[in-house]
Parts: sequence; C-alpha cells; structure tokens
Amino acid sequence: MQRLRVRFHRGEEVKFISHLDIMRLWQRAFHRAGIALAYSEGFNPHPRMSLAAPLALGVTSQAELMDVFCRRQVSPHWFTGAVSQQLPPGIEILQVYNIDLGQPSLPSLVRFVEYEVEVEAETGQKDTEAAIAGLLSVKHLPWQHQRDTGPRNYDLRALIDDLWLIGWHQPYCTLGMRLRCDSSGAGRPEQVALALGFTHYPQSIHRTKLILKTG
Repeated sequence: MQRLRVRFHRGEEVKFISHLDIMRLWQRAFHRAGIALAYSEGFNPHPRMSLAAPLALGVTSQAELMDVFCRRQVSPHWFTGAVSQQLPPGIEILQVYNIDLGQPSLPSLVRFVEYEVEVEAETGQKDTEAAIAGLLSVKHLPWQHQRDTGPRNYDLRALIDDLWLIGWHQPYCTLGMRLRCDSSGAGRPEQVALALGFTHYPQSIHRTKLILKTG
C-alpha cells in the first residue's frame, strides 16, 4: 500500500461545489486515471482518501491538501500526469509526494489556516489598522453566530492567531488572517471581518496556507 499527499488549487470555477461533491469528483478522476485506490474494511467500504480541512462554499484556495491511499505503488510524477488529465477546470494538482503509512491522519494534523480576505473598506486605512490592533490586544471576544440549529456562543478571539493588512485599494482592502483550525474550533474569516467592523460580506476569501503540526 502507498500513501500520497496531494497539494492542489481550487479556483473560481469550483468554489460553490460542496465537500461531498468534491470528494466524488476526485474519486471519479482517480477511477478514470486508473489509480487503484485502497478501501476501508467493514460493511460499507469507502475509498481511503481524506482532505485536511473541508473548504467552505464560496472560498477559493491555493493550499488544499488531501491524502490518498493506493493499493499499488505509483510514482508521484505519473500520478500527477494521469490524474490531471481527468480534472475539470478550477482544480489543479500542484504537488504530490509520498507520506509514511504510520503518520497520523491528515485532518488531525491541521492547526492553523491562513486566508487573504478582500472586504469593502467603509473607513480609512488608519482606522482599519487600529481595528486590527484593537482586536489583537483583547484576551477574549464573546461572540454569537446564528446557525440552522440555533445560536452558537463562543470566544472568537481564541480562534484568531494573527491578523494583518495586506493591501489597500479603495474601496476595498485585503486582510491577512491566521485562524485556528483544530478539534477546539475553527475560525471563520467572515466572522473575523465582521468583528473588525466590516459590515458587508467579504468580496472574496482565498485560503493561502494550511499549517500542520510538526514533529
């Protein structure tokens, strides 16, 4: 058996495809490319493939990671070429490499996620910089998010590792965010933007990095 880690790009063309449909898309691509996927055991076997952290609808990414278990050994170079021919526009394989079979599951290794978030700037640059500094200076930020199952109350500040201003291009600005993404919770860029005083939903949210536990 072989374990491959795939880093790939998700563009505008597929940003509204659900997590389940993305997994089905990959499974079809592997089948058409002739990749012999390994399957789980039990009454309902399923392909052994997992994404590091599912991407929210409407979000693009240059840093998606997926682990794929194959029954037979293949070279990462051949895998990239064969599978890339079966992928639709908006999905691009950037890198494939071998991973030791005994390593922990990929989702369990994710610690932080970085984003570039473009928002409509309703105030000046200095006010935005002050809002970022103010949010980072507080120890706690009680927050309520309305979900389909009802309101969820949590400490938003605990999910924020760092914030910074990337660029200013009136009437928009681009924010950098490093947010927690682990078993304790996952920060949502649109909620952080709202906490900074941006009342409109972001124009775009782009995932730029997944930070994994090391050692």
